[in-house]
Amino acid sequence: MSFALSAGVTGLQAHQKMLDVAGNNLANVNTTGFKASRVIFSELLSETLQKASQPTDTVGGTNPQQMGSGVGVAGISPDMAQGSFLSTGIALDLAIEGEGYFVLNDGSKDVYTRAGAFAVDENKILVDPATGYKVQRMGEVGQDDGFQLSGVSDISVPYGINMPAKATTSVSVVGNLSANSTFDTTQGNVLTSNIAFTTSSGTAATSATLISALDQYSGTAGGTAATIKVTGYQPDGTEVTDATGLTITPGTTTVGDLLTYIDTKLNGGATDVTASISNGKIVVTDDTAGYSQTDLALAYTASSTGSDALTSPEYFEILTVGGEEVKSINIKVFDSLGNDHVLSGAFVRTGTANQWDMVLTSITGDVNSITNDNRRIKGITFNSTTGVYSGITGSDPSNFIVGFDHDPSNPQTITLSMGTAGQWNGLGQQAGASTAVATSQDGYEAGSLSTVSVNKEGIVIGAFSNGIKKNIAMIQVALFQNTTGLESVGSGYKISSANSGTAVAKQASTGGAGSIRGGSLEKSNADVATEFINMIQAQNGFQANARTIRVANDILRELTSLIR
Repeated sequence: MSFALSAGVTGLQAHQKMLDVAGNNLANVNTTGFKASRVIFSELLSETLQKASQPTDTVGGTNPQQMGSGVGVAGISPDMAQGSFLSTGIALDLAIEGEGYFVLNDGSKDVYTRAGAFAVDENKILVDPATGYKVQRMGEVGQDDGFQLSGVSDISVPYGINMPAKATTSVSVVGNLSANSTFDTTQGNVLTSNIAFTTSSGTAATSATLISALDQYSGTAGGTAATIKVTGYQPDGTEVTDATGLTITPGTTTVGDLLTYIDTKLNGGATDVTASISNGKIVVTDDTAGYSQTDLALAYTASSTGSDALTSPEYFEILTVGGEEVKSINIKVFDSLGNDHVLSGAFVRTGTANQWDMVLTSITGDVNSITNDNRRIKGITFNSTTGVYSGITGSDPSNFIVGFDHDPSNPQTITLSMGTAGQWNGLGQQAGASTAVATSQDGYEAGSLSTVSVNKEGIVIGAFSNGIKKNIAMIQVALFQNTTGLESVGSGYKISSANSGTAVAKQASTGGAGSIRGGSLEKSNADVATEFINMIQAQNGFQANARTIRVANDILRELTSLIR
């Protein structure tokens, strides 16, 4: 009878634990990242009443006679199945889809969790706001930009940090330059000065206006006369040299004299130009239609003893580009202070087969200078059979050089990226319409970090107010050989145990680690219906074992009544 009583007691104890586990699972049915547990029963050691015997020549063998002593809890094992995801829309709510744990540090040791409701504290550190434990990172992401400190595993999310402006150094262009279209034009290049000459009354200068009467002129000449020199290119590409310049005599030299001098310097052979003035701006027009390389710059040299000065045009804009086919492009670029400028250019098909130029026609803003030698990219070539981009012939650089007023001594070089020679990843020359466009540039204005997000690889991405995105940090994910062996320490945290294996740091979505879902949390995997069934089974088991004890007790009572 003692066997029945003891077995019943173990049954009560085991099923009470089963009920406790089911109750804990139900209590955590809405706990973020919670993993439900299950109870595994096993029978206790049996007492052998009679051992087994082997068969003999006369009788057969007998089985052992054993009496069980009850049931025990062999283990309480967590169910590591993936919980469903709850979309919260909060950028720093994170969930792991697949294997792995977030790594947090309490100042002395690492702990691990699937609950990713994180936030940024007063010190701009990514933490679990419920405990203050700091989320850990890995790798060198964000260190080059100064967002993270080398040797520090905490994740800094520096909201409001300033990003200095970056001057544009490269502009990318893609698309087709037509192999057969013809640009409808009746003239060659038309250039105009980027500033207008005015008189003291503020009206536009004319050809009759004295140079010394211009608003742009100051001081009184004395001694050696001042000069204006012309540099640039004639329509056929002949470079203009000007050793002496036009001598400026106050009181006699007019704007018309300057126009005549420009005509003289730019005219050559059969390709002449005409210089005029319109609304105070000098206009230079090719006399012949078609491809032209006309370009112009003016440089004023003051008299050696006087205090005279003349603000001459920084450069000449090209209003009309002459050529067999012309395709214009526009893109916003930035200087070193983050000021934006609209850069306008034009691809022009030359008289040489399968060859184009790219000319900088104008750029907005406070321009100090554009060097003639650095505003036209010559010899952009294409394969005659396939039309694929073949590179630039000769040594002509593929860049423009522009000086801005805020830093005239350090002109800005802007390289034109037209693709890889021999590959269809940039420009090409095919029949049909020209479709070339400027798609991107690498400059930007100053900005500050405003929002962050996390991608599936665990990269914290910062979005700045200037529209630029930067990688801030990489969140560390830990893998274990045996996740069911982890030891729970409360608050949704776990630590490694002797049977879990040590943590192996991984980047999300690599090496078996799951991917990270930003703006989501992993829900508990405890199932209410399953736990209700487990409670019913626990109750039935408890009642059955209680009945065993009751019946055994009744028999014992009946036995004791025999001596009365």
